[in-house]
Amino acid sequence: MSITYDDLELALLREDLAYHQARVLLLVNAVSKAPGHARKLDGLTKLAKMDFLLRYPALAPVVLEQLSGSDPRLNLSQEEIAAPTEVEAPMVRYKYGPWDDRYYAIIGALVGRGLLKYAKGRKGSVALTTTKEGRRLAEDMGKARDWKALSERSEAIADASSGLTGNAIKDLIYEKLEALMDRPHRQVIQ
Repeated sequence: MSITYDDLELALLREDLAYHQARVLLLVNAVSKAPGHARKLDGLTKLAKMDFLLRYPALAPVVLEQLSGSDPRLNLSQEEIAAPTEVEAPMVRYKYGPWDDRYYAIIGALVGRGLLKYAKGRKGSVALTTTKEGRRLAEDMGKARDWKALSERSEAIADASSGLTGNAIKDLIYEKLEALMDRPHRQVIQ
């Protein structure tokens, strides 16, 4: 039996979605355990903006004043510092800042697999927190060589954004990265 183009495309899509699910799980877990976040990631705006800082880690210290570029948890390489927008999984500029259309599928898959659960959010927003199984998996992933740097980055960003709402992070992104955000909607941020 030979592998067809459709089979390969489906396998790559599954791998891509699995990577995004793992990253979001690590981020929600870090936020859920960091002080100042009420043990949950409150709102899709906050998820998207924190995920932006996670995907573009060299920009995180520019946006979050409480985060130093020399924080070892960021695990910044010289390449990331030199080219902060050349990232593996770029986002698009959307009406309210950086966005990724995969969030609904990612969240649905993580909730469906019992790794995340919905929590009561502020002012009608969707809040997410890890389940017991999700926390265990995220903690195990954080110890694995392939996921350790991403887990540590998630924790650094969660700590530095303590007490900030999604809108506050969005405003900081627009203020601190004005030139980068000055682009048409749906354009890739690079």
